[in-house]
Amino acid sequence: SNLSWLGYGCLKGDGTVITVNAIGAALQTLYILVYLYYSPAKRPVLLQVLLLLAVVVTGYGYFTILVDTGTRLTHLGLFCSVFTITMYLSPLADLAKVVRSKSTRCLSFPLTVTTLVASSSWTLYGLQLHDPYITVPNVPGILTSLVRFWLFQRYRPEQDKPY
Repeated sequence: SNLSWLGYGCLKGDGTVITVNAIGAALQTLYILVYLYYSPAKRPVLLQVLLLLAVVVTGYGYFTILVDTGTRLTHLGLFCSVFTITMYLSPLADLAKVVRSKSTRCLSFPLTVTTLVASSSWTLYGLQLHDPYITVPNVPGILTSLVRFWLFQRYRPEQDKPY
């Protein structure tokens, strides 16, 4: 995600998008390397990292070789948007578990706060720039955060039953 948005920022010449996503990509790379170093099962993790690198190289090749310069920013913006929407909607998979168990143990409150702040910030930034590729995919982040806040309110931690 960070590498895709970094490419979008570079194509658009947007210093904010470039800076934020360069730092994010560096931190994610560091995380992967540390995880790989400490992982007891190195082979599956290494295969996942190599698969990820193959996807990144394939994406880079597609956007630089197959997509003409005039539509490259549009194609990359759509790709980044779909990827971001998918990322924001992924916690919804836990909602059925939360409702069934009437417990928010599987949800992270700090992550919910962070998601709301980040998606709201990017939405406002996209609105300021009149950039739908930044604005639109961050709205689901706001909505899913609000749904999770509602779940935290509805199923308070003190209501959790011990296992």
